[in-house]
Amino acid sequence: MELNQISYFINLADTLNFTAAARLSGVSQPSLTRAIRRLEEELGGPLIYRDGKNSRLTALGQDVEVDFRRMLVAMTSVRHHAENWAMGRHRVLDVAVAPSVGPKGFTEFFESALQEVPSIEIRLHSLQQSEDTSEVLSGKYHACILPRETKPDRKLDVRSLFRERFLLGCAASHPLARSEIVRGKDLLDYPFVDRLKCEFREEIYDHFARQEVLMRPSLRSDREDWIQRLVARGRAICILPERSGAAHGLVTRPIQGFMLEREVVMATVSGSTAPAEIRKIAQLAARFEWD
Repeated sequence: MELNQISYFINLADTLNFTAAARLSGVSQPSLTRAIRRLEEELGGPLIYRDGKNSRLTALGQDVEVDFRRMLVAMTSVRHHAENWAMGRHRVLDVAVAPSVGPKGFTEFFESALQEVPSIEIRLHSLQQSEDTSEVLSGKYHACILPRETKPDRKLDVRSLFRERFLLGCAASHPLARSEIVRGKDLLDYPFVDRLKCEFREEIYDHFARQEVLMRPSLRSDREDWIQRLVARGRAICILPERSGAAHGLVTRPIQGFMLEREVVMATVSGSTAPAEIRKIAQLAARFEWD
């Protein structure tokens, strides 16, 4: 089965006339007729009743018509993507974001990026716990937004976006929200939630252990939205990056003597092997005013 046979059949199904179908297909009528006959032989039955002006599709012809149309649409899409790659363009960009990276600032960034590069479509994914920048090298994602990894890789282009502190997260009505700076020992008076997907959990616990503040979580979860909802309702407190707070009613406060920070970066494949559009997006991200 060849693609031109399918295309000829679709034109024939639209016109129910071999002469008109041949004209649409850009071939002679005998060529189109032979192609349809070869297709019928391969499928094991007639596709059209040949009855002059009353030609019509057979039951088999009606059954395969929908699937053939889908195949042509799929092939058109494949050709479109192939042409984009050949011309150095890639319209659909897959960007994975670490779960602990909050949305603050990214809405404005992606809006401005789409204005700068209107030909693209950005698909945002949640970076899974088992995934890292190796997913960029494998081609699964065009870019990852995540806290900087400790191991540099010359195959990656890693651009810094911003730095952010780790702060106390609590409800606006919470007693600790009244203080401009919270004392570490005051955290022990309230239920604490452990953010399991936080990349700096060990550093956070180590800091407070050195201060003889032993954090005993009342709840642990890898769901950032559930944690923030719980905290915003005043049921507990947590420690999170200052830009990650997204729940309505959640506020942040610095903790006395607690200076932990992280750097959020965008990682793409280095060099010309990366699509021109994702290189442009990475450049825009590095220049964006995140503050």
